[in-house]
Amino acid sequence: MSDSARYDLIIVGGGMVGVSLALALARRGLRMALVEAHVPGADSQPSYDDRAIALAYGTRRIFEAIDVWPSLQPRVEAITDIHVSDRGHFGFTRLHAADEGVPALGYVVTARELGRVLLDQLQRDASLDIVAPARVLNFVDQGDSVEVEIERDGVVTTLACSLLVAADGGDSMIRESLDIPVQRWQYGQSAIVANITPSHAHNNVAYERFTDTGPVALLPMSEGRCALVWTVRDDMVDDVMALDDTAFLRRFQDRFGHRLGRFKRVGKRASYALSLLRARQFVRGRVAIIGNAAHTLHPIAGQGFNLGIRDVAALAEVIDTGFARGDDIGSTEALAAYVKWRTAEQRNVALATDALARLFSNPLGPLRVGRNLGLLAMEFVPGAKHSLARAAMGMAGRQPRLARGKALG
Repeated sequence: MSDSARYDLIIVGGGMVGVSLALALARRGLRMALVEAHVPGADSQPSYDDRAIALAYGTRRIFEAIDVWPSLQPRVEAITDIHVSDRGHFGFTRLHAADEGVPALGYVVTARELGRVLLDQLQRDASLDIVAPARVLNFVDQGDSVEVEIERDGVVTTLACSLLVAADGGDSMIRESLDIPVQRWQYGQSAIVANITPSHAHNNVAYERFTDTGPVALLPMSEGRCALVWTVRDDMVDDVMALDDTAFLRRFQDRFGHRLGRFKRVGKRASYALSLLRARQFVRGRVAIIGNAAHTLHPIAGQGFNLGIRDVAALAEVIDTGFARGDDIGSTEALAAYVKWRTAEQRNVALATDALARLFSNPLGPLRVGRNLGLLAMEFVPGAKHSLARAAMGMAGRQPRLARGKALG
């Protein structure tokens, strides 16, 4: 094998999490390759569509540290307040950026805009080889390195690396090939997503409203629009998607209410089934698994992408620290630090979002009263609200350098 086929790190998956890891380690002296099935930025690449993504404030700090935020900031809309309620019942709670001493609790951007910024940044990194369009045919952990067989334009090539990172999504070929056990189930719900325009200004407030068919979220966007995430039972999806715009707006108005006035316009709609997936291991030998390949969550608290970016922050620091010391970045000892760092948060966030999805979809009277009392407790117990806000912003627990807004090194 030629020296040109040897890398310190190979990342499989050129979606937003995989690209963010490459950017986090740019100019740190590593030899890296990014293997992606699609031409970066192509419309066929599933990560880069028009869905809205909620970026936690902690994600902003990571993007600041990897020099992405200056280009991204003009394209985002701030979330300064969050209003959580249970439709038709007394429970509610509100979170305010001012109370937490931050300019915003989070931000909203389309996946396409975020993808464009990340890819523009990526193309400036001479230390990275982008291998695309290409697919991984096989990989073998040799103990002291990983050999990765790829096919590109009909030509099969073998690359080698000290560490292989799987950022290849919920249907991860890498995870499946390793036969890593996963916790997985379907919620029997689907999310309908669209942009929607209300008659009243959103004033940078995000709404999470729990209903008997699942949660409804409205996130502030530019030009007075809101990003809609409407959770419905699977048996309702075809009916709701078949409605014309007028009937759709009427049906959604009934679900959400009139807090933002009358909904006047809705854009293109899409739907996707909701499921939970959590890998029981996210390191096996010289392979680390991050992002949706390690955990796919219910969107109830908007944590999925942010959890993946926090994977990036922790893994990048572990890799950078080891590489700077001359250590083997794919060794059991090096990756044990990543496992220790991420195990608790990955588990806790997955369990919390799952519990919320189940609790607020349950119509039983005692549970309904209990959850509304819980919301009120959050509203009127300052310490509880502060803890909730810190967790929602991705700022709870021990923070990697990038998550503190500090560059590596």
